[in-house]
Amino acid sequence: MKESIREFALSLGVDDVGFAAVADYNSPRSPKIETISRDIKSIIVLAYKELSSCDSEDKDTAMAGRQAVMEFSRTANYRVARFLESKYKGKAFTVPNSNPFAMVKETGGAVGQVSLRHAAQAAGLGVFGRHNLIIHPRFGTRVNFSAVLSDLDLSSDPQLTDELCTYCDICVEECPAGALDEEGKTVVNECFKSCQPYGLGANINFWRKALAASPEDQKRMIASVDYWRLYPSILVGNQYYCFNCMSKCPIGTEI
Repeated sequence: MKESIREFALSLGVDDVGFAAVADYNSPRSPKIETISRDIKSIIVLAYKELSSCDSEDKDTAMAGRQAVMEFSRTANYRVARFLESKYKGKAFTVPNSNPFAMVKETGGAVGQVSLRHAAQAAGLGVFGRHNLIIHPRFGTRVNFSAVLSDLDLSSDPQLTDELCTYCDICVEECPAGALDEEGKTVVNECFKSCQPYGLGANINFWRKALAASPEDQKRMIASVDYWRLYPSILVGNQYYCFNCMSKCPIGTEI
């Protein structure tokens, strides 16, 4: 069954596939899988090679590459989920590469229902590096994930035991927010300021200022480039402007 599912996913254009039994998945900050459904027994993790767009100094071009991955992953998720339902009569729940995810004060919108990094590790698709991202054995850090949860009883693929990170600290030095200074921790709020400068925080601050401004100042604010940048970010959901921890990492060059 696993090989049939793997072959189907790869036929869609997914770059790699891994399987994890729920018992082997452990994400300390994420909700328990049972909060999604008590029927879930396994996680099918789909891996996607990040495009070279992430190297571009043009932030819109870099984001366009990420958005292409995000959109394709939704299609792949749906196709794999329907394959499980139609061929094996199983239940399937999709986990997106990005939004939607829980927006609650306890996590500041920084913790998804399922940690795709921890799921990828459990599914044998990579190991954690100094940047707290997953390093894939072929694609290095330039990899994204989505997942499909299922009630099918699928065993975990062997986890990787090789140390792929060289601890060169390039990711630490290249982080404009200093969010990786402490090993084993990403200061998410600082990261957001650089990678999502027009995200939720910026949106809240803009409207706070707008509501307190005079009518004439409000008109100027709406016509400003800052608002023009906020608008597409609202449409996209998460609009990234920094890929340094991924693009600067020297590990993995295979296309």
